[in-house]
Amino acid sequence: MIRGKAAYIERLTKRMKFRSASVGEKIDGSSPPSVFIGRYEYPKVFIGPLVPPTHGNTAIMDLPEQWIGSKDVADIINFRLQLVRGKEAVHASKGIESNRTVNLVREIALAKDSVDVEVEFSKLPRGRFFNEEIQPFGPSAPMKEVSASAEKFEPDMEKAFYDTDLLSRDAVISLYEKGLAVSSLQKALSVGAFGLQKNRRLVPTRWSITAVDDMLGKNLLQQVRFLPIIDEYRVYETQNLGNRFVVILTPTMWQYETMEAFFPQVIGDHLEIYGDHEGYEGKKGYASIGGCYYSAKLAIAEHLAGERRQAGAIVLRECYEGYIPLGVWNVRENMRDAMGKPHQNFETMKQAMDYAATRLRVPMDMWRRKSRLLANRYSAKTLSFFLNSKAYA
Repeated sequence: MIRGKAAYIERLTKRMKFRSASVGEKIDGSSPPSVFIGRYEYPKVFIGPLVPPTHGNTAIMDLPEQWIGSKDVADIINFRLQLVRGKEAVHASKGIESNRTVNLVREIALAKDSVDVEVEFSKLPRGRFFNEEIQPFGPSAPMKEVSASAEKFEPDMEKAFYDTDLLSRDAVISLYEKGLAVSSLQKALSVGAFGLQKNRRLVPTRWSITAVDDMLGKNLLQQVRFLPIIDEYRVYETQNLGNRFVVILTPTMWQYETMEAFFPQVIGDHLEIYGDHEGYEGKKGYASIGGCYYSAKLAIAEHLAGERRQAGAIVLRECYEGYIPLGVWNVRENMRDAMGKPHQNFETMKQAMDYAATRLRVPMDMWRRKSRLLANRYSAKTLSFFLNSKAYA
């Protein structure tokens, strides 16, 4: 049974009424480039390209790094629902090197520019897809035939693809350090483009997104944990796409908590708050709130590594009325936006929390009751003692 945040998001998306692209049994257009690997019935997965019924440079349709501040919710939904998904069932690891469709989908995912793709479906594409983890897309249907124009690979991505002795984790980190977009690395990992030859396999898109965020975040935090600790409390913030993010950095060793408050969407709903946390050594197991946990952590780790400082971090996210799940990129890019803006400095945690309370609609007492880090503010022990104690780890 699905519970907690996942169950809430599932209920929310079932209520949504949006019109996807109307297409026939054939589509001819320029993929951003974009592909999708399903996860149901794994290790059997459905793979295929995402194709809009338009030609030209469609890169913006699958480049979330450029959406914050330039696109609103309506813009994103409009062009994402134009992307029609073709799908074919294949095994995630058996025979993928000789499978024509797998190779074609991989070529699309690794392309430097938009790729002209033609798809003939076995039936009319239907439906639309919304999820808290993955960007929305439009209707889908099984493919009867698929073809694509030959496009050049992104050069650094091509080198990693042909290096069959390079571990996938090392490939992801190396390409990230060369400046490639996180979203492009997630696509490449999903089509089995990285890793030792014998270990290469298709990875469902949902898993590859979180895997890349987690790999990069952990790598950065290996550096951050040995850096000098900040000497004040800081509050960062931003508001975009129906979300407000407030981030409190504390003058402690690395500790992390993120909480998300979803405001009622229809009559009868209640305010829902979900969260998860980790101590200095990191988190064991998968976060209860899903991929958003790792996306936010990556953005914070990027900021701290760039500043060459260490801190604890508490993320408070409010999702307001009319909130629409757009994927975990929404958290990562909003958090990057927040961490890149000027922040407020405070001498005490109380001052930082009092200020944060003026920026949020949920009362601070409610956040504190749901929190493992904020909950100790009124304790006799200091926050620093609590965060660095074995009791929290």
